[in-house]
Amino acid sequence: MLLILVSVELAEAATCLAPVRPFVPNDPQAVTEYADIIRQDFEFYIQDIQDYFRCLDKERTRAFEEAHEVSQQYQLFLDDASH
Repeated sequence: MLLILVSVELAEAATCLAPVRPFVPNDPQAVTEYADIIRQDFEFYIQDIQDYFRCLDKERTRAFEEAHEVSQQYQLFLDDASH
């Protein structure tokens, strides 16, 4: 059971992938012609980058909690090893 939980946590951390920046053509005619698609790409990017930031925040919190637990375990180890 513990292995499954660890696998899920690792999988969640691995999903923090930054979105690809929207492409805007240099050709003004192409910008005009594809304005709706370009606008939609920007809107998707903004939504995706917000999801990405939330994912990073969640991973940061998880990593701090893990580091705290490891520090406590290490202290217990040092205490036990010195006896």
